[in-house]
Amino acid sequence: MKKIPGYLLATVLFLITLFCQGQTAARKKISLDDNWKFKFGHAANPEKDFNYSIATIFSKSGGAFGTAIEPRFKDSTWRTLDLPHDWAVELPFVNVDNRDVESHGYKPVGGLFPETSIGWYRKHFTISSADSGTRFQIQFDGIFRNANIWLNGFFVGNNMSGYIGASYDVTDFIRFDRDNVLVVRVDATQYEGWFYEGAGIYRHVWLNQYDNLHIPAGGLFVHADVQNRIATVNIETTVENQNFSSANCTVYSYITDRDGKQLGQTKEQPLSLSVNAKGTIKQKITLTDPRLWSLEDPYSYRVISVVKSGNKIVDVVKDRFGIRTLRFDGNEGFFLNGKHVKIFGTNNHQDHVGVGSALPDYLQYYRIKLLRNMGVNAYRTSHNPPTPELLEACDSLGMLVLDETRSLNSSSENIDQFERMILRDRNHPSIFLWSIGNEEGWIHTNSNGKRIAQTFIAKQKELDPSRICTYAADVANVFNGVNEVIPVRGFNYRQYGVADYHRDHPAQPIVGTEMGSTVTTRGIYEKDSIRAYVPDQDITAPWWASTAETWWKLAGENPYWMGGFVWTGFDYRGEPTPYSWPNINSHFGIMDMCGFPKNIYYYYQSWWTDKDVLHISPHWNWRDKRNQPIDVWVNTNADDVELFLNGKSLGKKDMPRNGHLQWTVNYQPGTLEAVAYKKGKKLTTKVETTGAATEVVMTPYKTTMLADGKDVCVINLSVVDQQGREVPDADNMIKFVIKGPGKIIGVGNGDPSSHEPDKCVDGAWQRSSFNGKCQVLVQSTKETGTIHFEAQAAGLWTGSTDIVTVSPVSVSTINIDKTYELKGEAAKPRQVTKMIGADISFLPQLEDRGMKFSDNGVQKDAIEIMKDHGFNYVRLRIFNDPARDSGYSPKKGFCDLEHTKQMAKRVKAAGMKFLLDFHYSDYWADPGKQYKPAAWRNLSFTELKNALFDYTKKVIEELKGQGTTPDMVQVGNEINHGMVWPEGNVSNVDSMSQLIGAGIAAVKAVDPAIVIMLHVALGGQNDETVFFIDQMMKRNIHFDVIGLSYYPKWHGTLDDLRDNMSDLLRRYDKDIIV
Repeated sequence: MKKIPGYLLATVLFLITLFCQGQTAARKKISLDDNWKFKFGHAANPEKDFNYSIATIFSKSGGAFGTAIEPRFKDSTWRTLDLPHDWAVELPFVNVDNRDVESHGYKPVGGLFPETSIGWYRKHFTISSADSGTRFQIQFDGIFRNANIWLNGFFVGNNMSGYIGASYDVTDFIRFDRDNVLVVRVDATQYEGWFYEGAGIYRHVWLNQYDNLHIPAGGLFVHADVQNRIATVNIETTVENQNFSSANCTVYSYITDRDGKQLGQTKEQPLSLSVNAKGTIKQKITLTDPRLWSLEDPYSYRVISVVKSGNKIVDVVKDRFGIRTLRFDGNEGFFLNGKHVKIFGTNNHQDHVGVGSALPDYLQYYRIKLLRNMGVNAYRTSHNPPTPELLEACDSLGMLVLDETRSLNSSSENIDQFERMILRDRNHPSIFLWSIGNEEGWIHTNSNGKRIAQTFIAKQKELDPSRICTYAADVANVFNGVNEVIPVRGFNYRQYGVADYHRDHPAQPIVGTEMGSTVTTRGIYEKDSIRAYVPDQDITAPWWASTAETWWKLAGENPYWMGGFVWTGFDYRGEPTPYSWPNINSHFGIMDMCGFPKNIYYYYQSWWTDKDVLHISPHWNWRDKRNQPIDVWVNTNADDVELFLNGKSLGKKDMPRNGHLQWTVNYQPGTLEAVAYKKGKKLTTKVETTGAATEVVMTPYKTTMLADGKDVCVINLSVVDQQGREVPDADNMIKFVIKGPGKIIGVGNGDPSSHEPDKCVDGAWQRSSFNGKCQVLVQSTKETGTIHFEAQAAGLWTGSTDIVTVSPVSVSTINIDKTYELKGEAAKPRQVTKMIGADISFLPQLEDRGMKFSDNGVQKDAIEIMKDHGFNYVRLRIFNDPARDSGYSPKKGFCDLEHTKQMAKRVKAAGMKFLLDFHYSDYWADPGKQYKPAAWRNLSFTELKNALFDYTKKVIEELKGQGTTPDMVQVGNEINHGMVWPEGNVSNVDSMSQLIGAGIAAVKAVDPAIVIMLHVALGGQNDETVFFIDQMMKRNIHFDVIGLSYYPKWHGTLDDLRDNMSDLLRRYDKDIIV
């Protein structure tokens, strides 16, 4: 076997070591997220603030006796936690008559709450003396806010910003082979925004280690010029010398594709630096026919810059970048790679249910995918620099970003924040525009604002000449001030002023930086001022804003509008417009705080995508409104719609462009159905009167997670009736039970007036459903195994799921058994014809019971009936020894080889094709059970692979021998959790893949032309499907078709299935069968 070493991912210390041409550079990036100590201080009582402001801590370096800064301070009684951490989300809601408290979501953080607005963090770590002589830097990605930082009693620095990160050189303060104590005092008494901001160290913390001669943070800048088929990649590498003497070095750079293939390299260029000096080397690499980063194909290259001193490589920095062109035109809008792109954008704050502002990395990807599925192609980071992981998600998923600084102020502090943002973010291909600020009403129409904007624009051009910037102005046709100098005019609302402004300034591009602001509450259809709800339709907007349809009809139909960003994509804590207490979060979102769509979602999806959209609202449970009029809305991009109530037509209407349709319907229980035609294609949808709630069902968006202590699974729960229909007004309290190597980190339900906690005591997790839905976030630990999760509600059937956690080492270390490697004809891809099929493995059992089949009263063979109705494929499952007492068919042996051979003859005799489904078990195999056949129980792993190969080959040979060779074979059934457990469990990725490979090799050994299906039970779970297939491809597992099991009860919505299939087609260019 050939062993291929991979990178070790997300272990206790997340360590990145960069390799370059056989020599190892010293740069390391070590996570400091784990095992912090935390305790509240006090903003008004120094004694409760560990003597801060009483004891003299700045008079002597390293001296902080009697305070929590002192390294010897005993913190054993403090709470232990991991980062990211937002303490605000953990606090109860408080009803205080204060607009700032209201706008921050009624959490007791800020100047009025001294006892919960100061947080102390302490982190212990060690550094080996073997690492002495290198430099050490502490990197904080984000702390809210006003953070003072000490290491081993030495004051390191202060970061005022609650959003942009900061890094500090701590080389002189490190203690080798001894305990190092990092202390952070976070002061959240002063708000920075007018929305929920969280509190604490809510982003990652890193310890960076590198040579004294190195590339500093933000010191690698790459951007490309594209002319025709040639891309000139400009690489600017800054080197800093922190040796105690001058230094000579050389710098070169090279570019690879995403798979590591080198595409071009510069020459080595010399650089001489005095002590503490910086110098920049500018280099170019030319690429022919580059793969451009786009919304449809967000392809990233890698750039690696290398610093050598003598013959030794002393530093290597690697970053991703994309090649694309941007053009902004005052009359025609925005162009990406020469293609006109309308901006379908949303503004978004950075909090989510359950976790506040401390989002695990996976949630960034989850949220961006939700926006993309709606049709969003651009994300404005309102109103602050985002976490780096958000930008990485946008880079990889294809989402444009308007990257915004917090404040339009040219003080040294604010300009430094702006500079840090650009240096950190400028290599991200997703960023197409910078924003220098938002709604600075005191200054943006006067000379102060103009001069400050000019300072920002000059700084932006200095640091990133490849882009331009905008400013979000809430004024109409006003030119004075910032708008005189800003390259792209941003409109916050004032949509009726856009045309006049364009008339007066036709050369200046225009984008709607904030638009819409319809306020809605998911699943509510009457205004409720007591519970603070507004109707879930596009009818209510504040005086300063507009409905969705109002602004989009203007923007969508006028080419000089680049498009715009809706306020907002998701609900967020705070700003409870148009209400106050008990309303504790916004109503502005197109989706609620869980990411559950509101009805306005389908308006935007209709006009921002080419998907087949047909949506009826409201629900059809109006028990107290029989014969009363109900206002029915239909959102669609079809040409026309006909509405039916219980089969009776209520009329047909043409669909107006960028609009919606309405009917007034006198309520009767039953079925309300819409039938539409889109370019001749028939679309249907319906809402039904449901029965009483009977069950809790769940969709886990992963059932496999990394056992890294950071990976997260989003579990969406619904309350359904006996027929599996979601009960739209269900409010059942649901209790959550979790066992195994996982933990619940947050819950939510999207209710903007719910005061239930997002964080619960372990063992007491619960959340009520809001209009039929709620959400749970489950995080892995660092142990492998199976998490069992249950959702229990009084009087309802319990919902449950299992989640397997996989060691990062198992994922990253690749072992390929060359014994079963395909070559020649066997390794060639095979084409698949259209399949309309069914699994009829039950048929012999039914016939054994005397069951007969007929079609229109005429008795026929069941297979013939299927063929007559257009079926062309049959799937047959096969078990190893189903006749065993513990088997699938005790004594009778249905679905064994002999029964399968008989059925195969019947299928082929009918002129149909057949798919053979190996379960590799004596019993059913599915994600919850993949029991090894009894005959294989005591085999070594090598023997097990041989047995699986021999058995598979025997089956295929006997089928071929009787003239019934399978047209397609799936090696294993629903194998996303593996097969032939325990060796083939997904927690042992290599072993699983080798068993799959052995089975495929056996099939191909008999007939290389047989099509191979890789079958997983992940219809709507895109992330896990991609994870599984990527692992198989890295291990050279051959397959021609992706097979997906889809059951709405477990695998999400039909939209989830569609979006998963679309992504898989784009990624792998393989046929998909459901």
